[in-house]
Amino acid sequence: MKTAIVTDSTAYIPKEVREKYNIYMIPLTVFLGSEVYEEEKELTASEFYEAVRKMDLPTTSQPSIGKFVELFEELSKNYDEVISVHLSSGISGTYQGAITAGDMVEGIKVFAFDTEISCMVQGFYAIEAAKLAQQGKSAAEIIPILDELKQTSNAYFMVDDLSNLQRGGRLSSAQAIIGSLLQVKPLLHFKDKIIVPFEKIRTKKRAMRRIVELLREETNGGSYYAAIIHANREEEAKEWKAELEQEFPNIEFSLSYFGAVIGTHLGEGSMGLGWIKKR
Repeated sequence: MKTAIVTDSTAYIPKEVREKYNIYMIPLTVFLGSEVYEEEKELTASEFYEAVRKMDLPTTSQPSIGKFVELFEELSKNYDEVISVHLSSGISGTYQGAITAGDMVEGIKVFAFDTEISCMVQGFYAIEAAKLAQQGKSAAEIIPILDELKQTSNAYFMVDDLSNLQRGGRLSSAQAIIGSLLQVKPLLHFKDKIIVPFEKIRTKKRAMRRIVELLREETNGGSYYAAIIHANREEEAKEWKAELEQEFPNIEFSLSYFGAVIGTHLGEGSMGLGWIKKR
């Protein structure tokens, strides 16, 4: 049984890592003005943040069913089955698109997996699935392992500027104005598959300290993978990573980023931290 692993662009897995583990990526789409881009293929995160300063808020779209069908048909030439690992079904129809396309393709079985999260934590699921597939394990063996890992994963995001959430309809104008005046830095997390406020915290420094407290409480000295996720704040993320590595020797930290699709909603300057237990 030969199993392919697919994920979408919002996992933000670096190309070299995707190639190492033979992970296939299907991109979501970003609309910048009159231009249309496939995230991570035609538009990098840094290009996105540069462009978005000069225009109205972009919009985003999930991959078309046709794109999924095309990819799965191509994979059917060399694989028996696919595990398609996607961002939370509560914030995107991408997962459902994979299911629909899987039903339309003959010659290969498609198993869609809803990570109920996004960004590099979603990437951790895809990488773990790919490692297991390389060991010859089937979808029937891999998916229960991914389900177990859901009990150990989490992520918290700090939004630096409330305007994107307000412009995207996720925060009222009054809340945004008050929040900006009070320097509120809302911590967000995934709950029941959607992004919801966790706590409202005054100042960025306190918000980042609170995320570290949550990391300590939830990992409790265990061995984890964790990703520092930034929206065009690489130097700041590197500094934070160095501090965290000193404080948490049992956790393997990596740097990641909010790309164009997630960055559209969170805005430049956002920071996050996500983790999953090592098997």
